[in-house]
Order: sequence, then C-alpha cells, then structure tokens
Amino acid sequence: MKALVVEDEPLMAGFISRGLRDNGFEVDVAADGEQAVFEVKSKDYDLIILDLRLPGKDGLTICRELREREVRASILMLTALDSASAVVNGLNSGADDYLPKPFDFGVLLARIRALLRRSKKLRHNVLQVADLSLNTLDQTAKRGGRAIRLTAKEYALLELLMLHPGQILGRAQIAEHVWDENFDPLSNSIDAYVKRLRKKIDQGFERPLIHTRRSEGYMLSADVSDLSYA
Repeated sequence: MKALVVEDEPLMAGFISRGLRDNGFEVDVAADGEQAVFEVKSKDYDLIILDLRLPGKDGLTICRELREREVRASILMLTALDSASAVVNGLNSGADDYLPKPFDFGVLLARIRALLRRSKKLRHNVLQVADLSLNTLDQTAKRGGRAIRLTAKEYALLELLMLHPGQILGRAQIAEHVWDENFDPLSNSIDAYVKRLRKKIDQGFERPLIHTRRSEGYMLSADVSDLSYA
C-alpha cells in the first residue's frame, strides 16, 4: 500500500513514516500543502495522512482541493484541535477519519486499517495465485495451507507481485512501489529480497511461482513457460 504523510514537523513525520514502513507501506513525506498536491498529482496513493496546520495551504484547504480533483485515496486528518467543530470541519472537507494529537501509533494503525477495509480501492481482502494466498488486512501469507512468515518489506514485495500476476515487473517498477525515494538504484537489495522471498514461497513445493526473466525483471505466475530462473 502506498501512503503520503503530509506533516511539517520533522519528528512527527519521521515517527509516522517509520511506523508505516515497518508495517509494509511505501511512504512519501510532504512538508507543506503545495508539495502534497504535487505528489498526489504524480502518484496514486491508497492513503493520505494529513496534518491540519501546515505552512501555506492548511489541511482543510488541501483536503477539499483533493476531493474536487476526485482523488479517492483514504484521508486521515491529524490535528492538535479536538473540539467537536474541528472534527466536523475536517470530515466535511472530505476527510474519512480524524485523529487528535497526541496519539498512540497502534491506534493510528488500527484506524488506517479500518479505513482501508472500507476503501473501494481494496477490492479483495485476500489475493490468490494458485495455492498461494495473501491476506491484505492482517498481512499474512499461506501456501498450500502452510503459514509463511514475512517481514514488512517481503510482504510489500509479495503484494506487488500478486497484484500483477503473470506480469514482468522491472527493477525500477519494484523500487518505486516497494522502496522509497531514497532507494539506491545500484543496490542489490531487490535481488536479495526476491531470493529470500522465493525461498519462503517456493522451497518445498514442486511448482515454483516466483520467476526471473533475465535482464527484464521478476514475475509471480503458476505458468512456467518461456521463463528462466535465477
């Protein structure tokens, strides 16, 4: 899942973005309204965490502008103001939920998952390819009934592959959706994570699901025709 955190306080932005990345999200951060609108124009987000008080455009203005642009991402608004009128204004501007500061990250994460369950973007809670299943709500995987333990990054990678079954995904595409903007294109992290994921998903099973097309990328498919392996 792809999230945008719009927060001008660096410590708070870092706290939220680290927590989301630890739970399998790809996260971008915007420090003001103009940057937030620019990011949303160029990328498709599942979730936007939006602070109310921002330099330049405030959160209410940004939220209304995004909804006028028919941005369908779930929007959770954060603010130190917890009065009834502030909550009403936030929801009326187009926010899907409203959480006052300070907050416990566990509460934030639970609210996010509730939003995503209701979101039309999440059409299926369970992704399925052959005998491999991935529950996008609790982030658990099974193959042939056997539970598979995944790290947050492994989950994000597997989710991306399962959302595009039978499609070759190049390194740049994987980096864009699974890693953040600081990813080093010369790093071998993608290859290392695919190797680890392949070991968890395919080891012990007769039919491999994770395939490599040399010089092109990786694919998850039950069809092994015209493929080479790494």
